[in-house]
Amino acid sequence: MDALLIMLLAFAGYILMYKFYGHFIGKRIFKLNDNNKVPSVEFEDGIDFVPTKKEVIFGHHFTSIAGTGPIVGPAIAIIWGWVPALLWVFLGSIIMGAVHDFGTLIISMRNQGKSISEFTAKYISGRTKLFFFFVVFLELWIVVSIFGLVMAIIFDLYPGSVFPIWIQIPIAMGLGYMIYQKGANLTKWSVLAIVAMYATVVIGAFFPLKMPALFGFSPVAVWSVILLIYAFFASVLPVTKLLQPRDYMNAHQLIIAMVLLVLGVFFGAFGGNLEIVAPAINANPAEAPPLWPFLFITIACGAISGFHSLVSSGTSSKQVRKESDSMFVGYGSMLTEGALATLVIIAVSAGIGMGLSENGQTFTGVQAWTHHYSSWAAAKGLGSKVAAFVTGAANLLNAVGIPRQIGMIIMGVFVASFAGTTLDSATRIQRYVITEMFPKTFKNRYFSTFVVVLSAFALIFSTGSNGKGALLLWPLFGAINQTLAAMALIIVTVYLREHHKWGWILSGIPAVFMLVMSFWAIVLNQIEFNSSNNILLQAINLIIILSVIWIAVEGFLKFISVKYEDTTGTVKAVG
Repeated sequence: MDALLIMLLAFAGYILMYKFYGHFIGKRIFKLNDNNKVPSVEFEDGIDFVPTKKEVIFGHHFTSIAGTGPIVGPAIAIIWGWVPALLWVFLGSIIMGAVHDFGTLIISMRNQGKSISEFTAKYISGRTKLFFFFVVFLELWIVVSIFGLVMAIIFDLYPGSVFPIWIQIPIAMGLGYMIYQKGANLTKWSVLAIVAMYATVVIGAFFPLKMPALFGFSPVAVWSVILLIYAFFASVLPVTKLLQPRDYMNAHQLIIAMVLLVLGVFFGAFGGNLEIVAPAINANPAEAPPLWPFLFITIACGAISGFHSLVSSGTSSKQVRKESDSMFVGYGSMLTEGALATLVIIAVSAGIGMGLSENGQTFTGVQAWTHHYSSWAAAKGLGSKVAAFVTGAANLLNAVGIPRQIGMIIMGVFVASFAGTTLDSATRIQRYVITEMFPKTFKNRYFSTFVVVLSAFALIFSTGSNGKGALLLWPLFGAINQTLAAMALIIVTVYLREHHKWGWILSGIPAVFMLVMSFWAIVLNQIEFNSSNNILLQAINLIIILSVIWIAVEGFLKFISVKYEDTTGTVKAVG
């Protein structure tokens, strides 16, 4: 019953905090006003700037920020115990992540839909913009490369998910055609699209598609090439053709998957075979880095993630049709992701104990958990993280009556769908970023997207035909991502310092916390890279350290010098 109680309390907390804290921040601190002209209306072009219903843009925003983040993060961080993981997800998402996501979304909407690296120059300085651009470019470079690899690994591990994932594309484009071209009923055709998608899941379970090695390239490498080609075309299409309808479908897929998991928790708890088998606190697991600060780096998307600021100020700010919608899209999406991360924690702390099969052996209870999480080395791989969640989730679905084979495919499709959304959203955002930075050279969207994909291709195959070159920079990703979150919160704090007498405190405290945690992790990483004599990671990490110091100092100087303008128009010097 512990798992059920945890889920109910957490979900109740998310709902209450959205209703009270979220709306307080929106109405009182950011003062949302539907009379303000938004970028989607001002610059509507039918390609990137498209005013969209909040339910549809919620689907895009949520699936883009989530990806596999709220899955792989908790699936490895549970090694430190379920209590630290759950507390960080719950508190982090409410008071840090949601403020971060919503803040960067509304600031971008009030700055012509520009990316966070672009409006950094306005709120801090042009010099800071260059450092910010480096961090953002590096983050997106890794994201595009890694999420392509994640999908390739999922296809290799769960070949039954291949057919459903690829057939989603024509189904989504058909949905988009009916909604935008024919004016068909959104609800009716969305239901039909979801039914069709789940029918393909059953087909995929009975007709798995296993990719062979081709021309000396591993199956993962072959999938990576195919996925990068897909990312190119998906990212240059108008958002109404594929991005919006597919992400809207994925949002429904999320709801269905979460409902099934919730039912699995209920049925498992009342059936007496669901109990938390992970330790409450495991401060010193074998071979693992220290809980402080790495818990706050390992769990990102479920609590707070810098990548979210890129989605908020990249694609979403160009599609939200009025300011009041930004609360549902920005703040609401983050709390929904926190709810998903909570379910993931239950799956890998309790669901996995219902049965784990490896190498012909079946483990249950505490033995199942300790077998999978015997050490940091055993649990930290991408495949291992995904497998822990898929196994635990399939066990929960089995408690509802869904066969484990079908449950594994449903969860595999669920994870791969989100990874695909993040892949092409990140590709599109990277195109926006380099176009803003070099507008004359990269004005053509086909050329700029080609450069983005080509750079990811170079990283993926930098280690040869295995297609796993992105893993070279993977050790940097967590710290870079949370560093970006800290820097985004600094921008939000400077903005609020100017526009609200004391509202900056709500973003300022999270900014300081994330700055300390991320900088601490970066320094520990630098020590590790030095000891292993990894010149590449040493050099890149050193530049990140210098960037953090520069942005933190310039942000502080700007903060103490900025002026606050009250609601009567009187300008008051502060600091």
